[in-house]
Amino acid sequence: MGIFNRKSDAAESAAPVDPALAAVSGEYVIDPAHSRIGFTVRHAMVTNVRGGFDDYEGTLVLNGADPADSSAAIDVRITSIDTGIADRDAHLRSADFFDAEQFPLMTFRSTRAEAAGGDDYRIFGDLTIKDVTRPLTIDLEFNGAATDVYGNHRVGFEGSATILRSEWGLTWNAALETGGVMVSDKVKLTLDISAIKKV
Repeated sequence: MGIFNRKSDAAESAAPVDPALAAVSGEYVIDPAHSRIGFTVRHAMVTNVRGGFDDYEGTLVLNGADPADSSAAIDVRITSIDTGIADRDAHLRSADFFDAEQFPLMTFRSTRAEAAGGDDYRIFGDLTIKDVTRPLTIDLEFNGAATDVYGNHRVGFEGSATILRSEWGLTWNAALETGGVMVSDKVKLTLDISAIKKV
């Protein structure tokens, strides 16, 4: 599932690379048991609803010495959406929102990556929801690399991005009597990724 990026310009990869990441290279598989793909959205103009997806898979192809030569690919199954409220989750799976029956996957495919200095990196790619594909930039922080008690070599990243859901056709809403709308258009996506090196 990993897709190699085209290299970005030398100027884009000139930022210093974390020495720990510089030693990391190869293909890694995301470990869903120790990772999270989540989101936060404002509800009724006054509070935040948080949720995530429980079923996904992904591959990272890392060149720590030259992050521009790295890539990522992630597939998320929409039916696994979980906000902790069964009725709300069913509504999100319905045609009002994700229409999970017709569009079962949300996907991300990177197009390039760059070092932003220190532990910070940036990955650019295409996010597809409901067959609508639009560019997405994710700010990432490298959390380190380690060998776990089972001998697996792991790397960790956390990241975030903010999207307008309407740009992917997620337009359902309801007006509030006091003004405003039930669900904000702005959604914050969050990633906590632990990935295991393939052998």
